[in-house]
Amino acid sequence: MSHTNITVALRWSDQDANGHLNNARIVTIMEEARVRWTRAQPEFASFRGGVVVASLNVDYLAQADYLPEMVVAVGIERVGTKSFTVRHVGYQGEQAVFDGRTVIVPMAEDGRSSRALTAAERAGLEANRFAEVPAD
Repeated sequence: MSHTNITVALRWSDQDANGHLNNARIVTIMEEARVRWTRAQPEFASFRGGVVVASLNVDYLAQADYLPEMVVAVGIERVGTKSFTVRHVGYQGEQAVFDGRTVIVPMAEDGRSSRALTAAERAGLEANRFAEVPAD
């Protein structure tokens, strides 16, 4: 059980007028961390038909400031029959500033319908289960 820390560079456009991170940009930061993470995992090579985001949830835990970078812990939280959930926890220093979950559905080769996860995909996803990170 593990998670991977991905460092994401923040962009000038990520901030709001008060110098905080815009709440909508957190979703973009989650996406960047998730895409970079999945591209580095050999288990995800089997999703040739692609995947789609079926659901996305973000809990904002603390004010996020515009700094040069942010660390996002990424891993698998749940593996279902036809979907899996990726958890993303964003940190500034030791402070968790958001905790998000994205439900991902693999697409069939027709590119229009979903499909069940294979046994090999399930095993690969299970190997990347999110390990709890220390609480503040």
